[in-house]
Amino acid sequence: MKRKLMVFLLLTVMLMTTVTGCAKNEDNKGKNSIVLNEVAHSIFYAPMYVAIENGYFTEEGLELTLVTGFGADKTMTALLTGEADIGFMGPESTVYTYQGDMEDYAVNFAQLTQRAGNFVVAREDDDAFTWDKLKGRTVLGGRKGGMPQMVFEYVLKKNNIDPQTDLSIDQSIDFGSTAAAFSGGQGDYTIEFEPHATALEEKGDGYVVASVGEESGYVPYTAFCVRKSYLQENPQMIQSFTNALQKGMNYVNSHTSAEIAQVISPQFEETDVSTIETIIERYAKQNTWKENLVFEEEAFTLLLDILADAGQITKQVPYAELVNTEFAKTASK
Repeated sequence: MKRKLMVFLLLTVMLMTTVTGCAKNEDNKGKNSIVLNEVAHSIFYAPMYVAIENGYFTEEGLELTLVTGFGADKTMTALLTGEADIGFMGPESTVYTYQGDMEDYAVNFAQLTQRAGNFVVAREDDDAFTWDKLKGRTVLGGRKGGMPQMVFEYVLKKNNIDPQTDLSIDQSIDFGSTAAAFSGGQGDYTIEFEPHATALEEKGDGYVVASVGEESGYVPYTAFCVRKSYLQENPQMIQSFTNALQKGMNYVNSHTSAEIAQVISPQFEETDVSTIETIIERYAKQNTWKENLVFEEEAFTLLLDILADAGQITKQVPYAELVNTEFAKTASK
């Protein structure tokens, strides 16, 4: 029901902002400017920030504007209304728009991360943590239908834990606010992205006891997408954008955590460089980032399995309709 409501709201917003979106596209006609809306601003996305800070987008002739959407629903709305040219979020959102029978649906063209980026944070340090310790506990979780929550539930089921009956998952807290709620005394455990997981540790309010990404295995966690019409009309822009991303990926896969931290530190001025390095090292150890940006069919099939297991699939969703690998394959050559 919530997914259908989201699609309805997206359609409504599209109708209300058609004039605005057209005016924006007309203003940018003939220019190499791109508005990228990211779902969150996180060290988890280090290769993208390396591409920005090392000037790879500029090298490719692009003028990039980065906007943070603070949630996949908001990022997708920005994309579908033309307020953003490219969206960066969990690819499950593109499945939802396709299921909503939208003619100009979103198409994925580059995959960035291949592991879940969140961690289980406990109130006490626990080197002997096992997943069954979550039974009977209250866990601060994520938005229903969002990739973080669905992968967490996928991991629970892998460990023979029923997300509905074996524990209580609090999904009432806004994205980005769970760490503060945990510090304030809510929940026995919380599922956190960086830098919130490390920040809780530094304050002594929590301890990372498990990685959702290590436990889940490889999943297509985040990807870049565009409206089908934008891809058809701007193939060179998409290729240049993907080329820049691949350069960022190459840098991350060939440099130390300390070097990467120095490069992306301007993106996280409120975080000490040493903390950034610690977070990058944690993500690198679990093989978070792909060597290339190709969104393989096997990964897409796993995504659909996770969505089906979470009750989010309502119709057949063909890989060829929602994924274009042409740009990523060219960029990786």
